[in-house]
Amino acid sequence: MPSGTHTVTRVAIEPSYTVNPKYEWVKADRKMTIAPGPNNPAGLVWIDLSTGDGYGIHGVPDPENVGKTFSHGCIHLTNWDALALAHLVKKGTPVEVTGG
Repeated sequence: MPSGTHTVTRVAIEPSYTVNPKYEWVKADRKMTIAPGPNNPAGLVWIDLSTGDGYGIHGVPDPENVGKTFSHGCIHLTNWDALALAHLVKKGTPVEVTGG
């Protein structure tokens, strides 16, 4: 995810997840949509950020992997932490991303 100040553009509870082959890390030849649910790669919450590149803050289906698995730039939280955060932010909330 690019460093800097971004803003929340959307908060989606129980989002569907779109597999998009335009992203280099996606191993698919066509767009597909995964239905909402706790095993969805975006978890139970998607907080979209103004980066314009598909980056966001979201829950994950396997909480034991938060901070331990590779990410393509998104900020991963447990589903319950993502749900709590979703109730604290709204469209326009600033998000400061610093290098790690």
